[in-house]
Amino acid sequence: MKLNMAEEEDYMSDSFINVQQDIRPGLPMLRQIREARRKEEKQQEANLKNRQKSLKEEEQERRDIGLKNALGCENKGFALLQKMGYKSGQALGKSGDGIVEPIPLNVKTGKSGLGHEALLKRKAEEKLESYRRKIHMKNQAEETAAEQFRLRLKHKQDEVKLEGDLRRSQRACQQLDTQKNIQVPREAWYWLGLEEETDEEEEKEQDEDDYKNEDLSILEKLQILTGYLREEHLYCIWCGTAYEDKEDLSSNCPGPTAADHD
Repeated sequence: MKLNMAEEEDYMSDSFINVQQDIRPGLPMLRQIREARRKEEKQQEANLKNRQKSLKEEEQERRDIGLKNALGCENKGFALLQKMGYKSGQALGKSGDGIVEPIPLNVKTGKSGLGHEALLKRKAEEKLESYRRKIHMKNQAEETAAEQFRLRLKHKQDEVKLEGDLRRSQRACQQLDTQKNIQVPREAWYWLGLEEETDEEEEKEQDEDDYKNEDLSILEKLQILTGYLREEHLYCIWCGTAYEDKEDLSSNCPGPTAADHD
């Protein structure tokens, strides 16, 4: 009796208390979701196996099977070729330079008419060509704009250089004229800043020659003034030298322009 009671576990013992059911929050819900997914997957597999194939699918399968298999002797056309000496894998033609594989079968499944695919292809090519022309025209316009910008920038740089050469020539002319006791320049613009020092009354009394001089461009003024310096003072602004005589000037100076001195 005591042995039987000892074999029975005490309901107050640790082994009895620690054995509890797993009651973590959300665990039963997760199990239900997993079970529902398994049932759904099995149902989908069963539907795929039991689904009746459509007429198009059956035709496609039969066509694929027929195209995969080579023609046999039961085919009348192939039998006639064999009678004429044709062997399987041999090219067609008397000299054997024809096709080896049969002409591929292109099945038309859409409802469009004959030539519709060619029309779509031609329209796609025309659209692509139009896009290429637009890109080409855009690139040409960008290149033209860039070239015009470079020309304007170069023209501006040339103008700045001409203005600097003209001011340098005016300063040299004023200095050389003063050394020769020339009190009044041949033209008002021959000397730098001379026109700014004149009064308003003198500006109103300018004659027509002065107005003509104002119409001269910077390049024309520079050419006239450098010519005056070379003839009158035997001086070249680009060489920075006053020569002894005309022969010395012509033999040692590269030329009368800035390009000759590059």
